[in-house]
Order: sequence, then C-alpha cells, then structure tokens
Amino acid sequence: MLPFFRKSLFAVALVSATALSPLSASAETILGALSKAYQNNSALNSARAGVRVTDENVAIAKSGWRPTVSANAGIDYTATRLSGVTTNLSVGAFGVAINQTLFDGFQTKNNVAAAESRVRASNESLRNTEQTTLFNAATAYMDVIRDRQIAVLTERNLQFLTEQVRAARSRFDVGEGTRTDVAQADASRSAAVASLAAARAQAESSAAVYRQIVGDDPKNLKAASPVAKLLPKSLNGAIAIAAEQHPAILATEYLVDAAGFSVKSAEGQLLPQVTARAGVSQTYRTTSPDTLADGNSASATIGATLTVPIYQGGRVAAQVRQQKETLGQARIEVDVSRDQVRTAVTAAWTQYVAARESVAANRALVSAQQLALNGVIEERNVGQRTTLDVLNAQADVITAQINLATSERDTVVASYAILSATGSLSVDRLGLQVAKYEPKEHYNAVKDKWYGLRTPDGR
Repeated sequence: MLPFFRKSLFAVALVSATALSPLSASAETILGALSKAYQNNSALNSARAGVRVTDENVAIAKSGWRPTVSANAGIDYTATRLSGVTTNLSVGAFGVAINQTLFDGFQTKNNVAAAESRVRASNESLRNTEQTTLFNAATAYMDVIRDRQIAVLTERNLQFLTEQVRAARSRFDVGEGTRTDVAQADASRSAAVASLAAARAQAESSAAVYRQIVGDDPKNLKAASPVAKLLPKSLNGAIAIAAEQHPAILATEYLVDAAGFSVKSAEGQLLPQVTARAGVSQTYRTTSPDTLADGNSASATIGATLTVPIYQGGRVAAQVRQQKETLGQARIEVDVSRDQVRTAVTAAWTQYVAARESVAANRALVSAQQLALNGVIEERNVGQRTTLDVLNAQADVITAQINLATSERDTVVASYAILSATGSLSVDRLGLQVAKYEPKEHYNAVKDKWYGLRTPDGR
C-alpha cells in the first residue's frame, strides 16, 4: 500500500499547487480581492451614501444665515345687495416678502459647527467601515483557501481509505486478514464519505460569503502571506497607534464636539432674536355697478422685530438639559470606544502570535505523523500491525494536515486583524490598485450651495 499512499500524497500536493500557484495567469491575489471589495461591497457603498446624506446637514444649517423670499397672490369676490341694488366687489393683490434673521442667539453658528463635526464623525465612521470591509474580505479569502484545502485533503483521504478497504478484502480472501479488518476499513471509509460531503458544503458556504463581500466568485485564489512588515513592533506599540488614529475613537471624539455645539444652540433659544423684513405689494379693486371708485394701490414695507424670550413653558429648559445629557453620554462613548479598540488590538495580537507558533508546531506534527503512518503500513505488511493501526495513523495525518491549513489561515487573518484594530487597514497602507473614495469631494460640492435640486453626480 505504501507506493499508492505516496502517489496519493503527490496528487494532493499537485492539486494544491495547481490551485494556489502564483504562476497562474488567472489567479486572484488577496490584494486584488480587497480591491474588488473596496469597490463593489454593498454595505460599504451604502455607508458612503450615508456620509453624503450627512454632508447636506451643513448646507441645511447654513440656511439659517440666509434670507427667505416668498411671493403671495390672492383674489376676493364679494356680492352685496342693498335696497334692491346688487354691488359686486373684486379685489386682487400680489406681493413679495423678504425675511432675514439678524441675530438668533448664535443658534445658526452653533448648528453649523455641530453639523461640521458630525460630518467629520461620519467620515471617520466610513473609514472604520472601510477597514471592517477589507478585513472581512481578507477573512473570506482565507476561508475559501482553507476550506478548499480541507476538501482536497478529505477527498484524498477517502481515496486512501477506499484502497485500504480493497486491500483488507484481498487479505481476507487469501486468509491473511479477518472480517473485523474489513469492517473497520469499511467504517472508516463511510465516515470519510460523510466528512467529504461536509467539507464540500463548507467550501461552498465560504464561497458564498466571499461572493457577498467581494462581489465576485472566488476562482483560482493564490496563497497569501501575513502582512508582517506592516505590523507594529510590539503589542504596546500597537495599542499606542490605535489610541491615536483608530477611526472609531476619532468618530466618537467628533461627536463630543457636535454635542457641545448642540448644547450652545439650545441655550441660544433663551437669548433675544432679531429679524428684518421687507416687502412690496400691489392691490387692484373693481366694483360693479360703478358706485365706488375703482383703482389700484402699491405699497412697500420694511422693518425689524426684536423678540425677547421670557418663558416658554419649560420646553427650552428641558431641551438644554437633554443636550447636556447627550454631551455626557458622548464623552462616555469615547471611553467605550477606547476600551473596545484596546481589547481588539490585544486579542488580534495574541491570536497572531499563537497562530504563528501553531503553524510551526503543526508543520512538525504533519511530518512526524507522516513518518509514523509510513512505518505502521510497513509493519502491517509484515504482520506486526493491524488494519486498525493503519486507519488510526491515517486519521492522525489528516487531522494534522487540516490543523496546519487552519493555523496558516489564522496567521494571515490575525495579521490583517492587527492592522484593522490599530486603524491602519487602508487602501494607502496596503497599496491597493484602486481609485480611492474621497468623501471631501461631495462635501465641498454641497456645503455652500444656495440652491439647486440636482446632486453633484447629476441625479
């Protein structure tokens, strides 16, 4: 059986090398998959649209500084009967009015500042979503590679066990084995059939997740390596970098600024308000019969109004208190984000260290288990071992190979997890060949618009 087993191992290596060969022209790299996810991922594109929605709040807030212009027109018809005489009166009027806020207790100023802070927070939240998407794409990529490797190993294991069943029956036919050997070989082969079905199903499931995140089917995927050169030198260094630049922390800090401006805006409702107004109007008047003088008149008005709040039923006071509580909550959220980021960095770092050690240990284990299997087969051939010993040794080899594939996947994923946890998993950091989305372009296009219904992209 030894020549067949060596042939099977060579076939496994050949299939794996073919599937993961870097020389294949059509092979997909992990960076290529991340580039596709950056462009195609629906959740990421939705988050970008959400940032564009937030951008418009700045233009909305700035409208408080601008005048409002309205036109009005009306016509009235009155019929009056007196002493048998009916008088018809028609009055028409139209006019234009302009209103301008001169002072609103600094509400508009603080509303604009709050809106701008929320835009900065949304940009950081988008950057965090980008990192999450890229990390999920890297995870999906490595899951497909791992599960395909496991499926190949499981299939080759089934071929090996099928040969063991044939060999056990041949030995039983010539009186060198027992019926128990045949039954044990049959049982192991049946278990391998079930394992192969499960492995193939898992590979299909991983491919579906990959398709959802990346936006394309996983075809010929190249083997990936950990991004070790991009990682910090130590865990403490990683934590320091994350505390300084992670977008989740920066987003909550900007929301603290926004909440502070909202408090000032609410307090501004307690200050005096000054508005100016101007308008022109034209009135037309006709009567029938002509018992009154017909004619028209024009008028123009200009003036200012000072409003001093005295008591609003407690509504404004409640709004001020509410905004202060919101500010307090926003400050707590900063601490929450920092704790979460620190935990994520520590977990990713320890997983990376453990995965690297696991790869080395599993490689040594695969080599040792392979040697043990070869020895058991030789000893079984000379009657010193049983078929069950061979089956157990083969199971140990397959388990070691699967564990190796898993630890190799975990090493790559953990390295990307460190970049994500430190806020460094970006298009620029990875050098992805993709057009970078710049949220400031839309913001600059809409922040000072006075009019216009079309979006910057023409919708």
